[in-house]
Amino acid sequence: MGANVSSIDTNCDDGLNYLPFKPKLDDIPEACVALLLSYLDPPEICKLSRINRVFHAASSADFIWEPKLPSNYNYILQQLLALKVDDALCKKDLFAKLSSPRSFDDGTKQVWIDKKNGGVCLAISSKGMAITGIDDRRYWNHIPTDESRFQTVAYLQQIWWLEVDGDLEFQFPEGTYSLFFRLQLGKATKRHKRRGCSYEHVHGWDLKPVQFQLTTGDDCRVTSRCYLDNLGTWMQHHVGDFVVKDATVPTKMKYSLTQIDCTHTKGGLCVDSVLICPSSLAKQLTSC
Repeated sequence: MGANVSSIDTNCDDGLNYLPFKPKLDDIPEACVALLLSYLDPPEICKLSRINRVFHAASSADFIWEPKLPSNYNYILQQLLALKVDDALCKKDLFAKLSSPRSFDDGTKQVWIDKKNGGVCLAISSKGMAITGIDDRRYWNHIPTDESRFQTVAYLQQIWWLEVDGDLEFQFPEGTYSLFFRLQLGKATKRHKRRGCSYEHVHGWDLKPVQFQLTTGDDCRVTSRCYLDNLGTWMQHHVGDFVVKDATVPTKMKYSLTQIDCTHTKGGLCVDSVLICPSSLAKQLTSC
């Protein structure tokens, strides 16, 4: 039957020529396109929205974006960031707002959601942590740099007792999360627009390991140790993981970096920030 249909002559006896119907992407119903897009991740949806007006309109459907938003998006927007959310704002626009880092707590912390899977991520600046001796310039200095999302890092010249502590209370969606310290040995420099690194004060890290610790309110306690050897390279040091079982209850945690063996001094360490992200994203982290 298909062969018969395809062989119909479009030149009719009445003198009128009828062109065969050729369906186009514009002819697909918008609802069907939206349903298709709902199975894709956000970057793919945004790429396909450029195809034509139907795909563009379909890509804004709320039912596509609602499942991709974290369960705590109202908490982040209204309670944490104190943003007034217009009821007329579509879920796609909410996703776009949250996918860009937003500062809070006097600019010492940032929150955002991963553009691919909507996972909630947090970063805490060195200025948002308690660092022993930070006010004494014989030991520590805050130095500006474009290598940090906070545009500043804490630089250790020399000290006997290293202790960096932080705490956080945050309403995470359910899931497993990983916590990292972003550190570098050596102070980054720039000369003739080329990156360099000064190792003038780097010493003591090969004698004893540093200790990382993470504790949460549900009695989760993780301790890890390692020798620092990442000269001139930023590295995300994995501290540990924690599990959130109830998204309605804020998670309380404490984290620390210590090297309190006073038999020797250590120096030349840059402390940038602490990163918390879903463990599913942890494997994607690179030294940067």
